[in-house]
Amino acid sequence: MNRKDLLLRMLDTTYDQESWYAPFKPAIEGLTAEQACWKPDGEATKSVWGNVNHLIYYKERLTARLEGREWTNPLDGNDTFYLTEQVNDDEAWRGIVARVETAHQGLREALSETTERKIEEDSLEEKLLDIMLHDAYHTGQIMQLRKMQGSWPSQR
Repeated sequence: MNRKDLLLRMLDTTYDQESWYAPFKPAIEGLTAEQACWKPDGEATKSVWGNVNHLIYYKERLTARLEGREWTNPLDGNDTFYLTEQVNDDEAWRGIVARVETAHQGLREALSETTERKIEEDSLEEKLLDIMLHDAYHTGQIMQLRKMQGSWPSQR
């Protein structure tokens, strides 16, 4: 397996291909907007929706870089959690779920079309690995939030 194929496989594993840990997509499946907006008391915790916003932002930004496009929406890390308004509206939530799917597929396609030479020359491999670790980290947070609200099985 070449380097790019391995990166694509790992990108899929963190998104929707079950491995020995749960990937992102099942972690948000079946949620209502109310559940996606919920967070425990205190300001230190973000909602599921906020975490999804955050992941969308970084996937869209890296996709732009892979495609050689200028990124015109610079946000600092905390602002990315508020990329979209978090409202108790199931249609709006379904739109965010669709957007994260589009962001993932866009990143996957951009990576598929990028040469291994460009990946190496532009230090993109490190950025891609960072995105995957970042996704896994926030997926764990999402599952923890769901456990706290009772919307994730205690045994999976």
